[in-house]
Amino acid sequence: MKPFLHVKHPEDILEIIGTLPSLASETVFLEESLNRVLSEPLHSPEDLPHFPRATMDGYAVKARDTFGASESIPALLTLAGEIVMGQSAEVPVFPGQCFRIATGGMLPPGADAVVMIEHTQVLDAQTIEVFRSVSPGDHLIRIGEDLKRGQPMIPRGHRLRPQDLGLLAGVGIRQVTVCRRPRVAIISTGDEIVSIDRKPPPGSVRDINAYTLPALVEKNGGIPLFLGLVRDSREALRGKCREALEQADMVLVSGGSSVGTRDFTLEVIESFPASQVLAHGIAISPGKPTILARIGEKVLWGLPGHTASAMVVFSVFVKPCLNRLEGAEPAKINPGLRARLTRNLASAQGRDDYIRVALQAGPQGWEAEPILGQSGLISTLVRSDGLVRIDRFTEGKEKGDWVEVFLF
Repeated sequence: MKPFLHVKHPEDILEIIGTLPSLASETVFLEESLNRVLSEPLHSPEDLPHFPRATMDGYAVKARDTFGASESIPALLTLAGEIVMGQSAEVPVFPGQCFRIATGGMLPPGADAVVMIEHTQVLDAQTIEVFRSVSPGDHLIRIGEDLKRGQPMIPRGHRLRPQDLGLLAGVGIRQVTVCRRPRVAIISTGDEIVSIDRKPPPGSVRDINAYTLPALVEKNGGIPLFLGLVRDSREALRGKCREALEQADMVLVSGGSSVGTRDFTLEVIESFPASQVLAHGIAISPGKPTILARIGEKVLWGLPGHTASAMVVFSVFVKPCLNRLEGAEPAKINPGLRARLTRNLASAQGRDDYIRVALQAGPQGWEAEPILGQSGLISTLVRSDGLVRIDRFTEGKEKGDWVEVFLF
């Protein structure tokens, strides 16, 4: 039996991931860009808004005409007209005048404030009473107040959200340049694996990873390519890995990463030219029997066959690797949520333990309830909301300690 050859600590793995190059860029239409990562920074091509706009229904006025107005002594203004939505306001407002205006309407020249309609009353067809004074700038947005022309808008490495798309639409950006989505080939291995439509005989299990891993890849921005099940054969696995390397940017081999005479992943990796095993074993639990390798410009992960362990390794390492290939900035990756532990947790020194937890509201904020069980149990993941890391330098955490929960 082969020992683990290149055991790494988790921070070493993340450091290696940080050196990987991003994929090439492509240009996509705005409606196709949600969750894509910008490969270049964006600057505003124009002022937003490009005209002064009202933020309330009411009357566009010269603010000084309302100074001192109150319910007992209202200011009287002459109604000079109405601003029609979607049209340019070209007639200026003169002292003692006002224009009726709706939210979003363009302020007429000379107006520097809007009086809310709730603070006015129509006295007659030409006269408006104002019961509250306004200051210059009240209830309006000035030209360029949202964005100035040439102002930095969204940085490189930012994953686009719905509000980002709204901002880009507001300044007329129709297309954006983003990093290509990683293509991820997924291979299941093992004589004990059967398809999910078969009842497994004793000693066999259904191929759960054929569904969980593609779903994780798709959820995290990649394009999954499931290449099927490979039996425990060195030649068959090498052929399938060759196919994967031709089609994908990253390869996930499910199973075949542990120590054992029938596990050929390591030998197959080393048989390819320009291959480099970066880690054979990671000091974490669950997930120690994990392989990370480079084959030319491609990344290959050998994941534990146990679904729960594979999903933990994916959440902790493969997800940041996907983000890196897609060009996402590390500061934007995998934010955590602070919560208090509901019970003591013991941990073995020398490795990082990732404990599954369920979140619940408590009197002092979020509480993290550990979901305990063997690492191979997938039902514990279903009941969990995220992971808590206990680093290798501690012997555990106590009830009531604040911890960071990395959400699934």
